[in-house]
Amino acid sequence: MRETLIVVGLLVLAVGLRSSRKGLVRKLGALGFLAASYCLFYFLTGNAWEGLIGVAIWFFLPWIELLTRIRRMRLPVVNHLEHREVPNPSWFPNAVQAAAAMDEAGFEHVSDCGWDWDGMQQNFRLFWHPEERAVAAVCLCEQSDVAFAFITVTSTDAQGRIWRTTNFPFAPTLRCPPDVRWNHVPCSRNCFHQILRDHHKYLETRGIAADSLRIPDPDRIEETIETEMRRQVDHNLATGIITLTDDGSFRYTTRGLFFLWGQFVKDMVRFC
Repeated sequence: MRETLIVVGLLVLAVGLRSSRKGLVRKLGALGFLAASYCLFYFLTGNAWEGLIGVAIWFFLPWIELLTRIRRMRLPVVNHLEHREVPNPSWFPNAVQAAAAMDEAGFEHVSDCGWDWDGMQQNFRLFWHPEERAVAAVCLCEQSDVAFAFITVTSTDAQGRIWRTTNFPFAPTLRCPPDVRWNHVPCSRNCFHQILRDHHKYLETRGIAADSLRIPDPDRIEETIETEMRRQVDHNLATGIITLTDDGSFRYTTRGLFFLWGQFVKDMVRFC
């Protein structure tokens, strides 16, 4: 009975810590779940190594998704953006605020478009600013009952390298080409003005002068997004993360599944 109460007590403590608004306290809550798993397996077997297996199970849970849904996924090699209406704003309250902030910062609305990726819909509201020499976007993602929004600010230098600042909440599911650099800021940072300041600081720390950036062409922003996506697909085909299928799509290879597992673990550690 004592062992049962210890496990239950650790679980209750972990749930309480996870309900905190402070990140450090929530991380302690995640450690509480690991401690409860360790104690459960240790008390059942009396072996410390078995307790460590109980902890390791948490990090191997993503393989259930990897070996079922993701292994069967077939994604288009060439995908095209389509003009579409903005989804229901009630699903994306932060997106409405971000678009308004972009307008306040002098960014001009270009278009609303989107594409589908095996059941996941990505919708973009695209903006540009000639003086900032940047393209800003609010991306709205929907998959089943899960929906979230994130912001990106993108600049291109004279050498064609892409510099992007984003609050995208997850680790990328494909490797980025060498000439595409991402600056990830905390996903809780939803203020566009702050993200724009972060982008300026990022360019400054990388030694990219504002006058060396290319002025984007608003008529070709959608084409640029499609081209960048195709280049990313080609890069991942070359590195063995994905492979072509008989129907002209691509799927993840075994190496790609291990890459995704690493990305899932990164997200688990970051979000804990």
